[in-house]
Amino acid sequence: MPLYVVPTPIGHLEDITYRAVRVLREADLIACEDTRRTRQLLHHYGISTPLISYHEHNERQRTGELLERLRAGDTIALVSDAGTPLISDPGGQLLRAAIDAGLPVSALPGPCAATTALSAAGLSAEGFHFVGFLPPKSATRRKALEALADEPVTMVFYEAPHRLLAFLQDALTILGDRPAVVARELTKLHETYVRGTLATLTAHFGAETPRGEIVVLIDGKPTVPLPPPDDTILLAEIERGIAEHGLSATEAIRQTAQRYGLPRRQVYQQWLRHRAVAPRGA
Repeated sequence: MPLYVVPTPIGHLEDITYRAVRVLREADLIACEDTRRTRQLLHHYGISTPLISYHEHNERQRTGELLERLRAGDTIALVSDAGTPLISDPGGQLLRAAIDAGLPVSALPGPCAATTALSAAGLSAEGFHFVGFLPPKSATRRKALEALADEPVTMVFYEAPHRLLAFLQDALTILGDRPAVVARELTKLHETYVRGTLATLTAHFGAETPRGEIVVLIDGKPTVPLPPPDDTILLAEIERGIAEHGLSATEAIRQTAQRYGLPRRQVYQQWLRHRAVAPRGA
């Protein structure tokens, strides 16, 4: 009758607890995102428990079916393709339905890409804000980042490889040049941590397209404003915001001023002086 929430390895197949293996073996049914992927894990451990697909596209229709089996006395293990279920993965509807029905729910501890990356990133882990995936479109992603601009603790994001560069560019524009880390292929053969700032990471991944699962960690808002840059750096940031990110001059000036803790009027005056002496057509 219990519903078990069972974490599975995020890469290395040995990263699973004895208890998780036992629960998967003794369950009447395993609800998983991709039966092919979960079957590989079960085969590795000699587990023959039946599988049923349970993912974002059939979650609503399958929840009722699984709930009835729990009510009938079956034990169901809920897993995701990798890591801890419900952390940016489906499963929430079944969990809430079981709780609302008064059925027992038990969560096992285990692997999670967010906490694994945080443990070795080198940023503060005293507190953190798990964000997960941001919207794929730049405009909505920037709005989400703006809402996080004053977050004082390390922020943890998931991102797809083909969107990583655009994400880093938007984060640099909105949050400023903060310490950050890109963790890739955690626990796997080609595990890598690229540490630096949002500016250096943007440059790095502008020349290299990564592969695999990616976690991005960004330092919280600095308690002390960044030291005022010289005019060249300041104006270059405004120009980049206009040319690369499609911002208006007013918005680029506002964001740059906020990033360095400067009065907007001061940055605006510097911009006007720059425009006054710039060559025609610049």
